[in-house]
Amino acid sequence: MELSKSLDKTIQRLRDHFGIGISFDMIGKEIRVGERRGYLLMVDGFAKDDMMLFVTTTLQKHKFDEGSIVDLIRNHIAYMEAEESKSFEQIEKMVLSGAIALFVDGFDTAVIIDARTYPVRSSSEPELEKVTRGPRDGFVETVIFNTALIRRRVRDPKLRFELKQVGKRSKTDVAVSYIDDLVDPAYVKEIVEKLAGFDVDSLTMAEKTLSEILVKRSRFNPLPQVRFTERPDVAAAHLLEGHILLIVDTSPSVIILPTTIFHFTQHVEDYYQTPVVGTYLRWVRFGIMITSFLLVPIWLLAIEYPGILPQSLEFLIPEETGHIPIVLQLFLLEIGIDILRLSSIHTPSSLTTPLGIVSGLILGDLAVSVGWLIPETVLYMAIVGVGTFATPSIEFAMAIRIFRLYMLLLTGIFHLAGFIIGISLVFVLVLTTKNISRESYLWPLVPFDGKALKHILFRGPIPNMRYKSEQGQKQK
Repeated sequence: MELSKSLDKTIQRLRDHFGIGISFDMIGKEIRVGERRGYLLMVDGFAKDDMMLFVTTTLQKHKFDEGSIVDLIRNHIAYMEAEESKSFEQIEKMVLSGAIALFVDGFDTAVIIDARTYPVRSSSEPELEKVTRGPRDGFVETVIFNTALIRRRVRDPKLRFELKQVGKRSKTDVAVSYIDDLVDPAYVKEIVEKLAGFDVDSLTMAEKTLSEILVKRSRFNPLPQVRFTERPDVAAAHLLEGHILLIVDTSPSVIILPTTIFHFTQHVEDYYQTPVVGTYLRWVRFGIMITSFLLVPIWLLAIEYPGILPQSLEFLIPEETGHIPIVLQLFLLEIGIDILRLSSIHTPSSLTTPLGIVSGLILGDLAVSVGWLIPETVLYMAIVGVGTFATPSIEFAMAIRIFRLYMLLLTGIFHLAGFIIGISLVFVLVLTTKNISRESYLWPLVPFDGKALKHILFRGPIPNMRYKSEQGQKQK
């Protein structure tokens, strides 16, 4: 759709299309451009006031009667990010993104001045990825600030940020980031084509909506297939391993692609400690994650078959099971932990400590006193709860919780047969799950890659970490 040379027709069309005079934040202002009439269109709150004052003052001082819009840009608009456009669709996209459009009477070409600025909070350490030592900056909700945080750490000319827009109505900016000579070009092309082909109105929940559109999977599979991070150092490290990042405007979480199950078990804290300490922390994390999955079902199975325990461990079997069946007590505690977590989210930070004391101590003690629960179930579910919160990825922690509920249900109903069935179903589900690049979710365990597995199990010296991701290795 082309522009008209008549400024009056252009102004009327802009007023009708953008709702100028109805929407208070859509600003249209007539100005003088030399001897000609001009019209500025912008969104209030996006344009830089000082830059607008400079541009309008400059245009009014200089005489501009003959020549082209290109001459106007070269000779009178002393601003780096200014370009011409005849496309009404491009002008619409840029104005709604925050740029300023200048229309001059007698020309069917507009000048787009990218003098936009977005509201942004200060960069701070992410709550979900804290470290004892290391940088305290984190991603924010503005895409250009996030790309700058990454570029500051990776000053490689091969680093790319391809900007795409997703959503027919929202037109949300999504930056596809990768290092050109480390990533698989075919995979980048596939991701870009997927973004261009999405038939959605908007990314309502930003990066979460985008991840669910990208990943087509069974609704009964809780395993996450993309990793989120709010730390620029983590994002930069994955770029150097050959991964792709998706940076969604309005969200501080960056999507990392592709990932395997072991990406959700690692934490940046491992690399801010010495290799020995980092390896120790990693093994502790592995142990508590496995414990949080299997401890309660195995204990429930031991209650049903006390003879399988050696005499030295018979103290694990409770003498009394209480008035409520053990399996029901465990389910009540699982639900109680989720209720406590949800309550802490909706509670002001100044009240979270009293909430934890009331819920964890008073209610737990009273539940044991009145016979709802026995002390053993409270103890084991407390261990399980700590293990869940020790998992680096909240998405993977919730997947473990869902699997644990499956195991509890099957073991409680079918006992040993249910336990075996549950373990088998979880193993088959993990084994058959493919990541977003349609490769094994268990790599480097399946298919086996000893060098990569060693890198996962043992935290090596950072200068020696040149082993790339599975995507890059399979190309080599």
